[in-house]
Amino acid sequence: MRKQFDIQRKFRFTVYVLLITALSMMGVSVYTFTISSKLVERSRQKIYVLDNGKSLLVALREDITENRNAEARDHVKRFHELFFTMEPDKDYIENNVREALHLADRSAMEQYQSYKENNLYNQVIASDISMTLQTDSVRLDFSAYPYRFHFYGKQKIVRKSNITIRSLDTSGTLRNISRTDNNPHGFLIENWRIVDNKDLESIKRKIF
Repeated sequence: MRKQFDIQRKFRFTVYVLLITALSMMGVSVYTFTISSKLVERSRQKIYVLDNGKSLLVALREDITENRNAEARDHVKRFHELFFTMEPDKDYIENNVREALHLADRSAMEQYQSYKENNLYNQVIASDISMTLQTDSVRLDFSAYPYRFHFYGKQKIVRKSNITIRSLDTSGTLRNISRTDNNPHGFLIENWRIVDNKDLESIKRKIF
């Protein structure tokens, strides 16, 4: 009888141990699942953005629509800066244009070919001209897809004898594409055209 009682006691002890072990494992599993879920949610709230189109930074995403708007604005701004910034250096011009063409469709290539045929790049190099671009504003319309944009800026063209300020007004659309090293924002400029590009003022440079 006593032997039977000992067996029952050992059996109950074994059951208790197994039960406690099972509950402990369930607790660990629940804790692990909770932590993993929080990490996944936190990772989803991060997005990679460009700092002036150069270095990658991680920023918390508070509003995906607002962030996409900012990315689109930077994409348009970066394209125009690359396309219209020139120095009297063939390699510099070609590198800028090559980077710009990764951000746009055939319409940008056609404008590049037009400039090339009109000897713009050769004139910049031969005459030691420097061209920079100041962005005034980028207007976006996200109410319809593909998204429409309008770029407003000013070109500063520095020659040996004078400095010319020229308006630059362009328009086009933006299409979503996959992000790449050459196109980190994941947009493609389409149907791009120059609406207005006229001289605003010309300032004579002092020659010593």
